[in-house]
Amino acid sequence: MKSSPQPRRSRRPQRTVSIIGTGSYVPERILTNRDLEQLVETSDEWILTRTGISERRIAAPDEATSDMATKAAIAAMKQAEVEPEEIDLIIVATVTPDMFFPATACWVQKKIGAVRAACFDVSAACSGFLYAMEIAQQFISTHVYNTVLIVGADKLSAIVNWSDRNTCVLFGDGAGAAILRNRGDSHGVIATHMGSDGEFTDILYMPGGGSRCPTTPENVHQNLNTIKMLGKETYKQAVTAMSNAADRALEAAGLKYDDIACVIPHQANMRIIEAIAHRMNLPIEKFYINLEKYGNTSAAAVAIALDEAHRAGRFSIGDYILLVVFGGGLTWASSVIQW
Repeated sequence: MKSSPQPRRSRRPQRTVSIIGTGSYVPERILTNRDLEQLVETSDEWILTRTGISERRIAAPDEATSDMATKAAIAAMKQAEVEPEEIDLIIVATVTPDMFFPATACWVQKKIGAVRAACFDVSAACSGFLYAMEIAQQFISTHVYNTVLIVGADKLSAIVNWSDRNTCVLFGDGAGAAILRNRGDSHGVIATHMGSDGEFTDILYMPGGGSRCPTTPENVHQNLNTIKMLGKETYKQAVTAMSNAADRALEAAGLKYDDIACVIPHQANMRIIEAIAHRMNLPIEKFYINLEKYGNTSAAAVAIALDEAHRAGRFSIGDYILLVVFGGGLTWASSVIQW
């Protein structure tokens, strides 16, 4: 009896994966708390004391998510000294794609000329950038791809209800990017933890515009294609999920909080960041925070903060950094990286 042929299996050991370049972009238009006082019943003092946000960036009407993502990607490629044709895979994390399909990653591919890349999007709300990072790590560590571009980009101003004072003060637009590749002299991404809890799908979501509730002439006035949020429950779940995720990643890495040179949290609310800092027993000075300038930019938030912290010299080669995020879904993620 003829035996079946045996498939060839790779015996190459898994590779380490490092971030070799970062980039970010925020739109020119600044919307301050004072500006919001003219739109809804709120005040600069109310917003600042409850969120820590002073201003946020708003994309131009003709500026799409892919436009912002492309500018962040080009900045990351320049820093990493990577040419477009070297990129094997593009992953864009977003909840505000240019359109349902094709993927926003395909638009980025077209704009940067990465003709060899495979492309797809990830939808994990504010956790999307770290989800994309872990996916990229799997492809690189197993020798499927060598060079991966990941981008977190969102134009939340397009899905904000500007008459809802509880949500419109929180969000802004922007994009952050990173180039990932094996670098033999570095551990790179050491440990990542991801999680979700679909029981809480209704505390932070956008109900309309999808197959469950298509936008129609009859419901368009209900603003169903805008962000809805239960603030107190979101805060509670965010603190718990981010603290637990950070604990899990550190445990997997065999490290303690004192070993971390810089914590880069999701930039949603200063009270959330202060609460997780307290749980970690770390001084707030160890955290890189820029939410006062940008507000919550969803998947872009931790990516922009990572780029800014990197360029500001907040950590050096060999330092351990912790990234931790939380988003609608519920989703959460954390990653320990040796720079």
